[in-house]
Amino acid sequence: MLPEPEPDARAASARLVERIRAEIREGGGWMSFARYMELALHAPGLGYYAGGAAKLGAAGDFATAPEMGPLFARTLARQVAGILQPGEAILEFGAGSGALAAALLEALPGTPYLILETSAELADRQRSRLDERARWIERLPERFRGVMLANEVVDAMPVHALAWRREGILERGVNEAFAWDERPAAGEVLAVARALQVSAPYESELGLVGRAWMKLVAPRLERGALLVLDYGFPQREYYHPQRAMGTLMCHYRHRAHGDPFFCPGLQDITAHVDFTALARAAREAGLEVLGYANQAQFLINCGITEVLESYDPEDVARYAPRASEAHKLLSPAEMGEIFKVLAVGRGVPRSLLGFAEGERSHTL
Repeated sequence: MLPEPEPDARAASARLVERIRAEIREGGGWMSFARYMELALHAPGLGYYAGGAAKLGAAGDFATAPEMGPLFARTLARQVAGILQPGEAILEFGAGSGALAAALLEALPGTPYLILETSAELADRQRSRLDERARWIERLPERFRGVMLANEVVDAMPVHALAWRREGILERGVNEAFAWDERPAAGEVLAVARALQVSAPYESELGLVGRAWMKLVAPRLERGALLVLDYGFPQREYYHPQRAMGTLMCHYRHRAHGDPFFCPGLQDITAHVDFTALARAAREAGLEVLGYANQAQFLINCGITEVLESYDPEDVARYAPRASEAHKLLSPAEMGEIFKVLAVGRGVPRSLLGFAEGERSHTL
């Protein structure tokens, strides 16, 4: 049972439903799930990331690693510092509440910090938190040197939903009743799906937008690295026979569920990241894969235990929350294994601190 939205929120969702339904009618009664997800999350003024409701933290729908406390960012700062050269900057995609930026700026004072945020509402919250310590940009720089960060960004990029049936490969879409409706896949969706090692019956997702994003970003990176931190799998695990119902997940008031048509605009919709596809897109765009590991191994390599030791265990009020944070970040039952870190870049030695041990790029 999901909590009932407040009347104002329900009314905003109803307006988005009508916006989406009108486009479905214009399209002959069907819309690809990728387009539906794009509108549900990003429709101006009505989509989840474009609206004014709280999204992150206790009052929102989910919590990211930086929201738990400073341990994650202070540890990540060690890797970022090892990549940056004098005068280079950090560029964060989708900075959420600004928690990661605030902690990194504290750990790396004086480092230029750019934020590319598609949500005007979140950008306002970030400005309130960061003041003039960061600079907001509306588009990718033509040339960039430094470290790009995408923490829990790719999972929210629209995905195509597919079904492998006895009659062939079908693309799953949405009809006017806001129910699943399958049609024969075509074009690039069909071509990419055919190359996957999948046997019917099977349902899953295809992250073409994530691949396109990587190919857009990669040429702009003149020197440095892009770190993608997100939940996902290498392709062989992503399309494993035991994962026959896909990876789509929705988040509403800290409850995870599988109905993407519940109150459009009021909940987050995500899909796990195919890290093999991202790495391949990076290589095709001229970048080198610098490392790939699960989050626990990456943070341990970067010295999270040393960061934790900087807190006095006898000061229980300060130490206990940080110990709990470390457990959530590292435990295989929490974020330690399902979250991965992919580093791609140009002009950076393939010996990054975060991948000193347990590097898994051979699995991509």
